[in-house]
Amino acid sequence: MNYIKKVLVFLSLIFGIFTITAQVSNPVIWSASASKITENEYELDIVATIEHPWHIYSQHLEGNEGPIPTSFTFQAEGIELKGKTIEPKGITGYDKTFEMEITYHEGEVHFKQKIRTLPSFKNPINIVTFSMVCNDEACLPPEEKEILVNLSGFGEASTNIVVDLTEKDALLSKELTLDIKSSQGFEISKTASKSLWNLFFLGFIGGFIALLTPCVFPMIPLTVSFFSQSSGNSKAGIFKALLYGLFIVVTYMLVSVPFHLLDSVNPDLLNNVSTNTWLNVTFFVVFIVFAISFFGYFEIALPSKWGNAMDVKATSLGGGLGVFFMALTLVLVSFSCTGPILGSLLGGSLTNDGGAIQLTYGLSGFGLALALPFAFFALFPNLLKKLPKSGGWMTTVKVVLGFIEIAFALKFLSNADLVEHWGFLKREIFVGLWIIIALGLAVYLLGWFRFPHDSANQKISITRKSLALIVIVFVIYLVPGVLKTKEANLKLLSGFPPPMVYSIYPEQVKHFKAHSFTNFEEGLLEAKKSNKPLLIDFTGWACVNCRKMEEHVWSVPNIKKIIDNDVVLISLYVDDRKPLPKEKQFVFKYPGSNSTKKIKTIGDKWATFQTINFKNNSQPYYVLMDTNFNLLQKPIGNTPNAEKYYQWLKDGIQGFKK
Repeated sequence: MNYIKKVLVFLSLIFGIFTITAQVSNPVIWSASASKITENEYELDIVATIEHPWHIYSQHLEGNEGPIPTSFTFQAEGIELKGKTIEPKGITGYDKTFEMEITYHEGEVHFKQKIRTLPSFKNPINIVTFSMVCNDEACLPPEEKEILVNLSGFGEASTNIVVDLTEKDALLSKELTLDIKSSQGFEISKTASKSLWNLFFLGFIGGFIALLTPCVFPMIPLTVSFFSQSSGNSKAGIFKALLYGLFIVVTYMLVSVPFHLLDSVNPDLLNNVSTNTWLNVTFFVVFIVFAISFFGYFEIALPSKWGNAMDVKATSLGGGLGVFFMALTLVLVSFSCTGPILGSLLGGSLTNDGGAIQLTYGLSGFGLALALPFAFFALFPNLLKKLPKSGGWMTTVKVVLGFIEIAFALKFLSNADLVEHWGFLKREIFVGLWIIIALGLAVYLLGWFRFPHDSANQKISITRKSLALIVIVFVIYLVPGVLKTKEANLKLLSGFPPPMVYSIYPEQVKHFKAHSFTNFEEGLLEAKKSNKPLLIDFTGWACVNCRKMEEHVWSVPNIKKIIDNDVVLISLYVDDRKPLPKEKQFVFKYPGSNSTKKIKTIGDKWATFQTINFKNNSQPYYVLMDTNFNLLQKPIGNTPNAEKYYQWLKDGIQGFKK
């Protein structure tokens, strides 16, 4: 049972560490100074100022099952470290988050490091800190911070941190920071956590679909039979099969770990990557390639030597470790069928708000769906006889997936088109292409044409005909989406097609678009002039939930009336790649720290504006406040419940009038 225990600990860490809200906070401010000891020896004092009730962890943690320890890297030409970084004693006690005894630090903490400068030394020293910040309820992703320390031009006294900022940088940085009142206790709407479980179930459905492909389905009876017969007793065989299923889940979850590391370096990084024009175009091309593979014109597969190597490991090692390598073998061997489906999941996660944690949930659901049959049939081996035989129906499943991949590919091309404002894939054109794709799928299901791996005399089953009928009904549903009608909203698909305001019909734009400012300063001036509160809408061109809110919630008459008449709406697009004018580009310095960020695009500006003022970097995110920056309501995120959103707006407006 040791294997089970270790895996469960691993799973709890994954969900415990990374199951945080999309909220961004900066509860630790790092600073540093230096004092001279001798002619070429110095002591660096690295200070962490930690807000209550947060804490960071010691550099010296035992084992690998707890939090990530604090660490330091010292980068400079011509320096030599003398000994290790010294830290104060800290507090050793029970940590509720990790349910174990851990040493941690809170308040103001001083870390000391002695260095010696060599003749080749060049200023400044770049100190890189890496730490995880937690409280009793949650942890923020581990974060890397850089601090610059200049050692030249002083005597015995400590030096201050030197940051190379121009007067323009300092002025524009200051302008980006608001004096928010009632700014304590920000929380993202609880609907965000629900969306994570929605993604888990979407991943589960994706894994279930992958089960029906010819790369995975035939392996169920073969693998379960192997486990049942390879052990001296049936209980041992069942235990190994269950362990096999568990390792499948773990293997897929591991795929998301690198994305968490990216997310920890920079909370905005995944959002920047997901809305990157050329990454979205690359996803479009990759999905088209996946579709062609599913149509049978060629096969995508990992190098066979990888699978063979894992198979050899599984056979030679035996025990729990051998079972793990068998699970890894399944993942590699089935890649030609699961890869495109996983690609859809990965791409979809990165283009949604939430980034890496969404990917973890989705991959967990995917792995669970693949693992369940192996565990289930290990417990009830007699039911293996009732599984349908492998055959031509699996080819049909692959072709259907190919058409779905093409439809998904258009979503990525649409993201690039929206962010860059190219204008060639407007809403009606997008929906029209989906109609063509769906008609092609219906015609294939009815047997009017074949792909290379379809048999010549294949009989069209009643199941295929029924599925073709469902696809034709879907086409009929899509038709209003290309016409100039009020029914063009297609609410069931909100978030997939471009927004209603991105239309070839000027009348559609006028009907659905709420008047909004896209610049905070301009909206603030209008609010002061009209004596109305501000409704700040942090949104994104490629944000699916933003489109759903606009088309499902904002279109409700009583909500639309408030937005049109009672507030000044400011929509700030955090993924807008349009460069700022040269005179407006600057280096932003985070208040109270030495951290900086280059502000080059409109999206850079508004993403930073949201993070520093509202401690949040998810979209959609709504802030209701007056022109003196007094919050009228607690900011909220994605709120698909129209009545709840209306009440939020109504209460805020009433507070403003009072």
